[in-house]
Amino acid sequence: MMHIVLVEPEIPQNTGNIVRTCAATGAMLHLIKPLGFSIADKDFKRAGLDYFDKAQLAVYDSFEELQNKYKTAQFYFATTKADKHYGDVSYNEECFLVFGKETKGLSKEILTANSESLIRIPMRDSIRCLNLSNSVAIVLYEALRQQNFKELL
Repeated sequence: MMHIVLVEPEIPQNTGNIVRTCAATGAMLHLIKPLGFSIADKDFKRAGLDYFDKAQLAVYDSFEELQNKYKTAQFYFATTKADKHYGDVSYNEECFLVFGKETKGLSKEILTANSESLIRIPMRDSIRCLNLSNSVAIVLYEALRQQNFKELL
């Protein structure tokens, strides 16, 4: 199973869309507090449609709590500050794909502590970033492609 990690997501519609992507792919979604919305938020629920019962979702008080729970897992951190492209790494079946909040990305502390595992989605220099839910889908489907979509077929 693949894992998606959202560190301090701010926009309920993005996270709801990611719930749908996780339901469609069998990936587990991990949310790191503080969240910019309530899980009971109507916009969050609307964006996730009726997929909440088909998705696995866990909430953590901190990123360290998640890392301590999965000490031996492979983590990749999506950031515009990386040199390595997301398609240039080999993902294993149980890796964690980590994304930061919409307005600021991942913290400097997380990026510095994990500098060997940073990945980026190529884009024009004049564009700051892609939408969070689009970024998750791009990287997740590359990781699944590398696994021959065995969880889906």
